[in-house]
Amino acid sequence: MSLIKTRPFDAANYLRDEADVAAYLQAAVEDGDPALLAAVLGDIARARGMTQLARDTGLSRESLYKSLSGERAPSSETLFKVLHALGFKLTLLHTPPAA
Repeated sequence: MSLIKTRPFDAANYLRDEADVAAYLQAAVEDGDPALLAAVLGDIARARGMTQLARDTGLSRESLYKSLSGERAPSSETLFKVLHALGFKLTLLHTPPAA
């Protein structure tokens, strides 16, 4: 019997263009889980290059890996620095509560 070799799934391998990245990020924002948002930003950062993101944000790679691991929510300062460095602008849309 032959064994099948597999690798863990890594979303960063499938973020091929800006449309993929935007849709992935939008889904995470809509979910509303800060740790998930951090993990998604980590996937996007790894797809684009964590070293460049570290340069663009002024944060260390180690700090970024830790903040964007999905194990905890990053600080709002880190969140905004990362979003800006990745070329995203956070906008809000008012949605009335469901009746």
